[in-house]
Amino acid sequence: MSEKIIELKALDGVKINGYLLSCDKNSKDVLIEIHGMTSNCFKKRERTIAETVKNIGIDSICINTRGSEIAKYIKYVDGRKELAGTAYEDIEESYYDLIGVIKYAISLGYTSIYLQGHSLGSTKVVYTYNKMKNNHDEELKYIKGILLLSLVDIPDMFRTYFRNKYLQYAEEKEKNGNLLELMPPDAFIHPISVKTYLKYTKYSKVIDFAQYSNENNDFDILNKIEVPLFMRWGNINEFIRRDAKNQVDFMRRVIKKQDIDIDFIDGANHSYNDKEAELAKNIEHFLKKYKKYWKF
Repeated sequence: MSEKIIELKALDGVKINGYLLSCDKNSKDVLIEIHGMTSNCFKKRERTIAETVKNIGIDSICINTRGSEIAKYIKYVDGRKELAGTAYEDIEESYYDLIGVIKYAISLGYTSIYLQGHSLGSTKVVYTYNKMKNNHDEELKYIKGILLLSLVDIPDMFRTYFRNKYLQYAEEKEKNGNLLELMPPDAFIHPISVKTYLKYTKYSKVIDFAQYSNENNDFDILNKIEVPLFMRWGNINEFIRRDAKNQVDFMRRVIKKQDIDIDFIDGANHSYNDKEAELAKNIEHFLKKYKKYWKF
């Protein structure tokens, strides 16, 4: 097994980095792991998963997106600095990050790519996959599996836990061109800009596909994923309204695909603290089951 720090460019030229964990064999399979809000690629969860799937000949790329950490500067191709990080994140830009990583993986010779996200990272994975389909991106043929860990209904979370009580405040700031100002401290669980707050509330249509509380939701976007689908949640302090067992039963009913693996990890919280190994074994089992069907 070998490991190296990597740096690559997103589709729009933003530099992003992370690490590549390789098997000792020349693997053609790679798992791309995308972190969640305020997080980064060096968490125990991602590392444990990477070290587990190598046992079945799958390499891993763990990447820091432009949304990692709370706030930071990023540079575009022309040298212009832009504020990024979770507080300033534009969810639609995640497509540029993920396509950049996918292109990088293809350039290394990988022919089977599995996309995994945690929390907001899961939203990014679904959003990107759907956009790739709509764009008829040629890279889509390399995607052989989608893994969603604790996919959150983000617009509903803002409505339920934060009551969108600052929406009018944000709209006034938007009207005056103050999108990069920070919202009041109790608007969210961490610092968040007016721009990002509005993306999760007022302009959330592109990511509003989970809608777990909507009994009439046909989960069209998830059902149209054309590769095997893996979904997991914890059952402690998870960001879902139902208890985990009911959530799993509900999702198994509404997701009509045949190639699914939907369940929860007993005793796990939203971050899977102290349950990383069990989660990793679940993922290993899923990938081992399906990877044999995806050889060119």
